[in-house]
Amino acid sequence: IAVDDASPDGCGAILDEYASRDPRIRVVHLEHNGGLGEARNTGLEQARGEYVWFVDSDDLLAEEALTEIARRLTAARPDVLFFDYARMLPDGRVEPSPRAHLLRDAPPEPFDLRSRPSVLELMMTAWNKAIRRDFLTGIGVRFGQGLYEDLPVTYPILVAAERISLLDRVCYLYRERRAGAITATVSDRHFDVFGQYEKVFAFLDGRGPAAEEFRAQLFDRAIWHYTTIIDEPGRVPAARRREFFRRMAAHFARFRPAGHSYQAGAR
Repeated sequence: IAVDDASPDGCGAILDEYASRDPRIRVVHLEHNGGLGEARNTGLEQARGEYVWFVDSDDLLAEEALTEIARRLTAARPDVLFFDYARMLPDGRVEPSPRAHLLRDAPPEPFDLRSRPSVLELMMTAWNKAIRRDFLTGIGVRFGQGLYEDLPVTYPILVAAERISLLDRVCYLYRERRAGAITATVSDRHFDVFGQYEKVFAFLDGRGPAAEEFRAQLFDRAIWHYTTIIDEPGRVPAARRREFFRRMAAHFARFRPAGHSYQAGAR
């Protein structure tokens, strides 16, 4: 399913041409540009397969990725399958993902987050995981509007999943720091991250006591994410860095779990 998010270039016509040659391809043309979150939600509504995988249009799939992913899904029947990715840098170099070690020595049988909480340290994007469709639609989460739209889905599915599986194989090639990439552009839109994490914590609130054991870890991840964004040049406009810091501090006070202790140091 290819979603043309009212693109201003010729990709819509290219997609239609592909669909005319291959009946497996379905193209959805949106009338207005709604961003990546809306495009993914639209694709999910159209999906009929047992599993869904959200692939970004500017990245690549590794050789034999579909075969290897399908083989693992058939064997493990997970709610969520993580797989490894490689980083494609602007100069042409390909480097391993910085957290590839977390996929090594994974148990062959599926597990839940309680059994292996380190999966929360993996990249919280939609493109490095395949998700069982009925499970995803059943927990009532949707991709958010604006930047960091993955977060209201990728964290909740780990909290709710009873069967998580890890595939220690590079299946995705992520084009990092691509010219024009939204996350590498100085913009006020980086403030969107606060609303996305508010959705994550609202999901925890709705899950009751069963989700409380993960609150401290998700809080730590949110603070880590905020400090990463403000620390990287080329994201938050210089004139709004103080405001971004104030929003960070407000979230720290609002969502910090009772009795929570945090590590020493600048971060």
